Amino acid sequence: MLLHAGCGLILALCLLFILPGCSVSETQSDTGGKTARPRESSVPVSVATSSRKDMPVEVQAVGSVEPFVAVGIKSQVAGVLEKVNFREGDPVKAGDLLFRIDPRPFDARLHQALAALAKDRAALDNARKQAARYRPAAEKGYVSEEQSDQAQTSVAVLAATVAADEAAVESARLDLDNCTIRAPISGYTGALLVDQGNLIKAEADQPLVTINQVKPIKVSFALSEQALPELKKYLAAGSLAVQAVPDGYRGEPLVGRISFLDNRVDAATGTIRLKATFANPDRILWPGQFVYVRLRLTTRRDATVVPARAVQTSQNGNFVYVVNPEQRVEMRPVTLGFSVAGESVIETGLAAGETVVTDGQLRLAPGVKVRLAEADTATGKTEATP
Repeated sequence: MLLHAGCGLILALCLLFILPGCSVSETQSDTGGKTARPRESSVPVSVATSSRKDMPVEVQAVGSVEPFVAVGIKSQVAGVLEKVNFREGDPVKAGDLLFRIDPRPFDARLHQALAALAKDRAALDNARKQAARYRPAAEKGYVSEEQSDQAQTSVAVLAATVAADEAAVESARLDLDNCTIRAPISGYTGALLVDQGNLIKAEADQPLVTINQVKPIKVSFALSEQALPELKKYLAAGSLAVQAVPDGYRGEPLVGRISFLDNRVDAATGTIRLKATFANPDRILWPGQFVYVRLRLTTRRDATVVPARAVQTSQNGNFVYVVNPEQRVEMRPVTLGFSVAGESVIETGLAAGETVVTDGQLRLAPGVKVRLAEADTATGKTEATP
C-alpha cells in the first residue's frame, strides 16, 4: 500500500512541471516562436525654443527711499510758541507759515534800538557842525589845533557809534522777523515735537518739525565693487536708467536716473553706494521705504536666449538638454552669460532655434527619449501630455 501511494505522489508532481511547459510552448507557437519585446517608454517634458533677441544688461539690488531734501525746522530766537499753523503730516509749500513766536519782546527791542540810533545820529550831526567851525578858527589862530583835532575825533567816534546802532537795529529787526517761521521747501511735515504754548530755545538740539521733500525723491542702494568698472564705463557714456519697485506694488516699475556715485568703496562691505533720482509725481515712493532696484547698464544686441529654468548645473559647469529630431535628448555644455526676468543669455554652446528642455530634467540622461506636448504659441513653451 505504501509503495502505491508513493508512486501516485511522484506522478502528480511530474504533471505539475509538464503542464506549464505545454502552456509556454503554445504561447510561443501562437506568436511565431518569438518572445514579445517590451515597448520603450518616453519621459514627459516641457520644452522651449531658443531665440535671438536684444537683452538688457542689468544689475539688481535692494534700496531704500530717501527724501530729496530733509529740513529740520528750528527757531533762531527764544520765546513762547504762540501759534502752530499746520497739522502733523500735512503737505506744505515753500513760504507757508509754520510757527509764530510771541513778537512783543522783539518789537520792543527794535524800538529801543531805533531810539538809540536817532539819538546818536543827532549827536553826530552836532559834532560835524562843531568840527566844521573849529577848522577855520584853528587856521586863523582863534583856537588851538588840539581843540580842532578833538572836534574831528568826536565826529569819528559818533560815526562809529551810529554804525553800531544801525547794526543793532538790523539785528533787532531780524529777530522780529524770525518770530515768524515759514517753510523753506515744499514737502510733507513730520511729527510735531513742540506744542503750542511752550517756551522754546533758540537753536535747540531738537527741531520743532522736519519737512521732507518727496517730489522729486531719491533711492539709495549699494552694488558690489566688482560692478564698478562696468558702472564707470557706462556712466561716462551718459546717464543710466534705474527701475524701482516697492514691495507689494503691482503697477509699472518707476523709472529714474543715477544722480550720485560715491567717491569711495566701503571697505567693510565691499560695496559702493549709488543714488537715483525719481520724479515721483504720484508720491508712490515714500521716505524710509524699501524697494527692489534694477539698474540697466546697456543692451546686449542679438543674444541667444533660453528660459532660465532650462539651464542646469553639474560638476563640469552649466548645461542644457537639447531635443534632437528623433525626440531624444543631448546633454549640451553651455556658457551662461546673465539672466534677466526669467530668461538667460547663452554665450556659447547653443544656437537659436534649438529645442531645450525646461521641465522634467531630473528623469533625463543623454539619449533618453522624451515625449513633447503641443506648443504654446503665446510663450514658445510646451508642456508634456499625460
